[in-house]
Amino acid sequence: MRILVSIVWGAILAAHSPASAQTEAGNTSAPADEVSQTDSPRPDQDGPAAGKTSFALFAGGCFWCMEPPYDRLDGVLSTVSGYAGGAADKANYHAVSSGRTSHYEVIRVEYDPEKIGYRELLEVFWQNVDPFDAAGQFCDKGPQYRAAIFALTSEQNRLAEESKTAVLRRMAGRGQVETEILPAAAFYPAEDYHQDYYKKNPVRYKYYRWSCGREQRLQQVWARP
Repeated sequence: MRILVSIVWGAILAAHSPASAQTEAGNTSAPADEVSQTDSPRPDQDGPAAGKTSFALFAGGCFWCMEPPYDRLDGVLSTVSGYAGGAADKANYHAVSSGRTSHYEVIRVEYDPEKIGYRELLEVFWQNVDPFDAAGQFCDKGPQYRAAIFALTSEQNRLAEESKTAVLRRMAGRGQVETEILPAAAFYPAEDYHQDYYKKNPVRYKYYRWSCGREQRLQQVWARP
């Protein structure tokens, strides 16, 4: 049994490594651990001023798993996986996954506020995280996998605080809610092979998500049918 578990977890770790992700995506460039800091993605400065659309920034553990719940929503225009909240002024997968940069894995959601509101985005966020986990999310542990809401405006901060208060009431007596609400931070898009990973590599993605225990834990926390 121990041998079987070791084999399974070895496969999971390989599936979640930057090198294997590049291979699956057909990327022939150098692995992420060979990318120098000067080649790191630049911070995206577009922010909420672009046209009539708005942006939201959420950290919910592995960014691969946070794209699908938002992509299926009417009014969401795009999701981009990336990094935010770190002290360093550059970010790439190898550096962030080391846990030394203090960045979070995040997704940036671009949405049409005339079709979907920030409150609805918050509801989807909470339903896709374990709010009790201070060490990461599900099988992924480390500061880069912590859950957090990055409030990009004062209104987003107000709504985020309201939503957390509602979660605290709902979870009263079940444990400490560890999810933080943080101020806006520079957003660094992740490498191309991480974008839309669940579409590019559906079998590997589904195996990773199941093996990580994400869906099982979400059912426990939120009492899904």
